[in-house]
Amino acid sequence: MTWKLLIGTVILFFAGSVGATSAAEPPRLNVVFVLADDLGWGELGCYGQEKIPTPHIDRLASQGMRFTQHYSGAPVCAPARCVLMTGLHTGHAEIRGNFRAPKAFPEFTEGQYPLSENALTVAQVFQRAGYATGAMGKWGLGPVGSTGDPNRQGFDLFFGYNCQSVAHSYYPSHLWDNDQRIPINDPPIPGHQRQPEGPVRMEDWIGQTYAPKLMIDRAIEFLEENRTRPFFLYLPFIEPHVAMHPPRESVERFPEEWDDRVYRGQCGYLPHPRPRAGYAAMIADLDGYVGRVMETLDRMGVADHTLVIFTSDNGTTLPRPQDPRFHVGGVDAEFFNSTAGLRGYKGSLYEGGIRVPLVVSLPGQIPAGTVSDVPGYFADWFPTLCAAAGLETPEGLDGENLWPVLTEGVVPESRRPMVWVFPEYGGQVAVRIDHYKVIRRGLRTKKPGPWEVYDLERDLGEANDLAAERSDLIRQAEEILRREALDNRQFPVPIPLADSGE
Repeated sequence: MTWKLLIGTVILFFAGSVGATSAAEPPRLNVVFVLADDLGWGELGCYGQEKIPTPHIDRLASQGMRFTQHYSGAPVCAPARCVLMTGLHTGHAEIRGNFRAPKAFPEFTEGQYPLSENALTVAQVFQRAGYATGAMGKWGLGPVGSTGDPNRQGFDLFFGYNCQSVAHSYYPSHLWDNDQRIPINDPPIPGHQRQPEGPVRMEDWIGQTYAPKLMIDRAIEFLEENRTRPFFLYLPFIEPHVAMHPPRESVERFPEEWDDRVYRGQCGYLPHPRPRAGYAAMIADLDGYVGRVMETLDRMGVADHTLVIFTSDNGTTLPRPQDPRFHVGGVDAEFFNSTAGLRGYKGSLYEGGIRVPLVVSLPGQIPAGTVSDVPGYFADWFPTLCAAAGLETPEGLDGENLWPVLTEGVVPESRRPMVWVFPEYGGQVAVRIDHYKVIRRGLRTKKPGPWEVYDLERDLGEANDLAAERSDLIRQAEEILRREALDNRQFPVPIPLADSGE
């Protein structure tokens, strides 16, 4: 054998050895995180919904774990997303309410108050670990060009609505492709309009280009473009947040006899001739997006190492005095049993405002068809996703790692209290301590309400206030809040003493 042949043989041997070692390494875990917008606790089939079919999300639950005591980080859009992205509860989070960026930063024309350059997001951690990171949907954490721009907060690709106010219309003038403003409707359809008289017609509120279709299509493209590398995909879809104007073919899936009254916009947002069918259509369309994502993961052959999470940012819309039937935007929450008996709605720290559906699937690691009663909330997802992907968890997060719960069925003996500090809707605070919730409302009004205490194990509807007999829990919650609710000049909430009379 010549020396050249010998060297060539040795090189091939080592190349083959390296290839075999590399092939033996398991693929890195992918993550797809789907966030619905204003989806109520009882609005999925797997949570008891009887009128709206959600077969794809229900199948996801049958393949994985469904949680019965999971909470959003806040009862409205922007702060819920801030808690999710940063792993800090609203006592520590930079953004604790919905606040339009132009009010504080006149150089911007849209968007919400931005995350600072000091913020650390879960997307940044995955991006630094070599993941392809993408977000398609509604951002709400800072305008394009600000410190809160999604491209500056860990996402290689952002496509969708930067501003949640623009997202009130499903036929907006534009979406954002990273820093590029993409016109899609001329003229756009407004998200708010009343029609006190005359026939209400669906076609009057349908534009040229339906934004959700563009966003789900882009999400599928992202998956296909990154099939050979690990990816972190965040999908904050806008359904079923009003305005209510889904495609006609989606509405016509539902019985005409459902709707004996038109909605004329009297409770905000757009009129609709068939409001019950229109609302059901939005949730059914959302379920269809989940189905497309799951089908794509299966087709790509990556479903067995892709962690899929589905949840909602807060509860369904709240009532309005203008009409006893319709909630904000024409939603008939009673007809759909949207809260499934929980008290309160979006904007409230009662259970109906913050307890949200959560379904998590990972074939082979999360047992199929399981249900967990372990309490958790949005702050937990940062450490949980780091643990799932084998990434180092940053220090100083408020959440707890749920990975052992998901994969081993571990029931923790205890957990840190869950904290909510919310300056809007009158100013509210709440602390969940074990199975008790301590809550106080009206803190930014002239007459703050009293402390309330509920035993969620026995009183899920929060009907029996135990404040008079559990002053110990009130003192404990107050201590927690005074320690955990840091000053935030932009989003202040006073924390009064229990016995101060404030």
